Amino acid sequence: MSVTLSPDYTPSEDEEFMNPMQMEYFRQMLLNWRSELIQEAGETLNNLNSGNLQQPDMADRASLETDHQLELRTRDRERKLIIKIDEALSRIENGSYGFCQDTDEPIGLKRLMARPIAVLSLEAQERHERQERTHRED
Repeated sequence: MSVTLSPDYTPSEDEEFMNPMQMEYFRQMLLNWRSELIQEAGETLNNLNSGNLQQPDMADRASLETDHQLELRTRDRERKLIIKIDEALSRIENGSYGFCQDTDEPIGLKRLMARPIAVLSLEAQERHERQERTHRED
């Protein structure tokens, strides 16, 4: 089923949760986010390939290496984020997007707008974090 969104569409609490319009809205949001991350990764690759580590000054070389390491760590986090985006897109395809993996309750539009890759409702996430803290303190 193909849904066309108006440019000013924003999901609302007044409509049925995860109706086709909302699903398409989040699908487009995720696809755009994924595209931006992939574009940034390509730019990083170009920057790293064009960078010259053969600096005569040791401090300059160390600074450049540190910058490259930071950039690579950032891209690694973004690579993991792309995997989560792909998983969210799969949930859109199978109709489970927007519902908590623990409780099957709606995650909520505000949470999805802030974190479109969320898999837990706010309450389930808080419970999960409390359990993690408890286990860490043991």
